[in-house]
Amino acid sequence: MIPIASPIIGSREVEAVTKVLRSASLAQGAEVFAFEEEFSQFVGNRTCVAVNSGTSALHLALLSLGIGPGDEVIVPSFTFAATANSVRLAGAVPVFVDIDDSFCIDPIAARNAITDRTAAIMPVHLYGQPAEMLQLTELAQDNNLLIIEDAAQAHLATHQLGPVGALGDAAAFSFYPTKNMTSGEGGMIVFKEPANARTAQLLRNQGMERRYANEIVGFNLRMTDIHAAIGRVQLSQLATWTSKRQENADFMTRNLENVVAPSARKGSSHVFHQYTIRVNAQIRDALSEGLLAEGVGNAVYYPTPVHRLPSYGLCERCPDPSHPCSALPETDRASQECLSLPVHPNLTLEDLTKIVDSVNRLSGSLR
Repeated sequence: MIPIASPIIGSREVEAVTKVLRSASLAQGAEVFAFEEEFSQFVGNRTCVAVNSGTSALHLALLSLGIGPGDEVIVPSFTFAATANSVRLAGAVPVFVDIDDSFCIDPIAARNAITDRTAAIMPVHLYGQPAEMLQLTELAQDNNLLIIEDAAQAHLATHQLGPVGALGDAAAFSFYPTKNMTSGEGGMIVFKEPANARTAQLLRNQGMERRYANEIVGFNLRMTDIHAAIGRVQLSQLATWTSKRQENADFMTRNLENVVAPSARKGSSHVFHQYTIRVNAQIRDALSEGLLAEGVGNAVYYPTPVHRLPSYGLCERCPDPSHPCSALPETDRASQECLSLPVHPNLTLEDLTKIVDSVNRLSGSLR
């Protein structure tokens, strides 16, 4: 089976973890601080705050920017539930809007969803494709809104405005094992303003900077030095792995037939956390099953839009009937047509050829 994802853990990661274990300094310490400084170099030298997960990164980003009860945050529904969950956890209301053909939030839909309660827009750089940040930035400036980037899948992606993670007021990255780089588990928040970063630093550590001098009510969302040590090694290899993902994606795009291949937005670089094709909805599931039977891993990200999940209850979560959140046709279409294929750096030319041949043959026979 060619797996849909294949985390790369080598001897350097093992050595880094062993060094931390032997140091007896396991909690948030020198490795975490070094990881934050090194990650900052890839996001416009903005202040970075390491936490224990990507969801925590989103949650603390919102809280640190003052988002809370009474606020609305515009989010796409075609994403992982953590995007909207973080808004709910902050006490705010996620307002779901449609996507464009890149799978990212539609700026026109976002504009139409703005009310006097709207406090922020949370674009998701889905699959490693930067959202249309030029229009979203102008929209935010015109309406005095914050932008929090959900960059969980977009490490090293770039937009014409700059690197992903440095395009809004804050950004959140994930280091879950299947991401383009991992720390085992973890997340990173990136802030435009250092004052907001300090708030996040307090929130992640029980509200204190100095031990037992708690300034605010906080959480325990710290990253350990063990995870940071893994992350530092992975970060040093990320550029090479990203190039390999892009090369693999280019091979498939040049050779696939009968499907709609993904493409990078003009002026942006796509880092292909997932290589997601569009397939006729009537054959998508059969194609997926056929590929699995032939040893080609694949997955549907995401089969159910967030606004249709039981945890949100179709339209019942929206306090304003002028926001009919069920009317998201591009979101519904994407959930029925999308299929992600392996694109990770461990793929060989033989693997890529098998993936392409299987997709072309099966999709042709199912048409």
